Amino acid sequence: MKKLVFFFLLISKSALLGQTVLNSYPLNLDTSYDRNPFKFVQAVNIEDEKTHDLYVFASDNKNLSILKYNKAVFLKNQYQDSIKVAYNRALIGQSISDDGHPILYWSSATMRNLKIIKYFLDNKVSKTLNFDFPSYHDYIITYYQKNNIFYILAKEKNEPHLILYELNNGKCTIRMFDFSSFLFQNEKKQNFSFSTVIDYFPIQKMEYNDFNPLDKTTNKTKMYVHDDHITLSFDYNLKQTQVFNLNFETQDVTEKNYPQPVGKKASGNSNSLYYDNKLFQIKTNSEEMLLDIKDFESAKTIKNIAIAKNDTIRFKSSPLFLQLNDQKPQELKTTGRFLKNLLNVNPGISIFKNHENNAVTLGGFLEYEISEFGSNNYDQNDYFNGFDDANRNSIYSQRKMVFFDTMLNPNLEFTNTRQQEPLAMDNLFYYLSTNKNVSLQSILKIEDYYLLSYYDTASKQYVIRKFTDGFMQEDYGNPIINKSQFSKPASFGKIKVR
Repeated sequence: MKKLVFFFLLISKSALLGQTVLNSYPLNLDTSYDRNPFKFVQAVNIEDEKTHDLYVFASDNKNLSILKYNKAVFLKNQYQDSIKVAYNRALIGQSISDDGHPILYWSSATMRNLKIIKYFLDNKVSKTLNFDFPSYHDYIITYYQKNNIFYILAKEKNEPHLILYELNNGKCTIRMFDFSSFLFQNEKKQNFSFSTVIDYFPIQKMEYNDFNPLDKTTNKTKMYVHDDHITLSFDYNLKQTQVFNLNFETQDVTEKNYPQPVGKKASGNSNSLYYDNKLFQIKTNSEEMLLDIKDFESAKTIKNIAIAKNDTIRFKSSPLFLQLNDQKPQELKTTGRFLKNLLNVNPGISIFKNHENNAVTLGGFLEYEISEFGSNNYDQNDYFNGFDDANRNSIYSQRKMVFFDTMLNPNLEFTNTRQQEPLAMDNLFYYLSTNKNVSLQSILKIEDYYLLSYYDTASKQYVIRKFTDGFMQEDYGNPIINKSQFSKPASFGKIKVR
């Protein structure tokens, strides 16, 4: 599953935005990218959710550096170790043990084996465990860290089962979730297996209480992580959103279906987003855009909006935009042209908390590959036909995004209120887009601000910057478009997560 690092596009010549350098530390990382398929240069950070200490893990093919900071980001401890135990491996995750020591998870190139290494910073020693995935393990879907525990979600081989590995303090708890009793059927009553659905529409993890850009929210299958359960939503059926709850304690899987909004034209494309215990559903076609807001528990519709092609969208707080690849967005003058450009992208909704309101983006996104055999793009409405992965010698990818912004107030009313100042995330991505020496960046949300950690290839320093809402001095430019701009995919060498 590709992960993209998206840059926010600011069309103004902005002054210095809300940012502060909190710390920098000299590191000599080998960041040169050569043809060695086993070369991994990586840097990630993590917050200890109990003590709020911050850890940075930076490695190349020779050494690993661990930097430990307190909550004020003052350096408390450091540790450098040889990478030889984890040589030719990708760092896929990290957690903190019950006794307060960092644990790193190093995957083999085949993703069939993990080296789990616990680091004792005070004594400058480490302890290694070896973990082989069981024989029924097929492939990894995603992984994440929550409450100082590392989780891996995987698919079971030859079975309609998901496997959740919980790795904590050197122990592994395995949970299995069975989908064999559920029907996976599109609006034409065609049946598909669970394995087929998640193969063609891979599960995309959403970030809780954080920004999820359109490239993520336009995915048809989404995963929402809670403390004691996982919510999965499926939008391959144009008539309904199919939602599953995966209970950690009982390992039960329960299903609930939410009808998609019904418009004047039956055809189109649809999607949804779970946010703040509500389900936002969007449906688009050449004639109209429909939006429903449903209560997640009762499935009752709280609000519905219909926008016809001849309407003026009065609640938008930005122009209607079309953006191709890294080019400057083009303004679409009419709602009809906006809807026409939405026809060949996947619709979606992005929502981000902005003080008492919510900043909302409505639109669509599509990325497809161009090869010597033509486009490898697929149509989300082709009902799983034409997905031939053979001969996919990709040359380059194309990306298209169509969108506009609006604001959602606490009463669930859409308004055209314009954002008066940039958000912390705006400032952060503007900094990334204008600084070419930034490498191996990692973003961490702390309360109401963000920490950007990165390796400065010019100064050979590992830098931590704090980004907050607002300006540090007056901006004399144009209003900010708080929208993502396309960039190259992030990569863990040759290892990919499906």
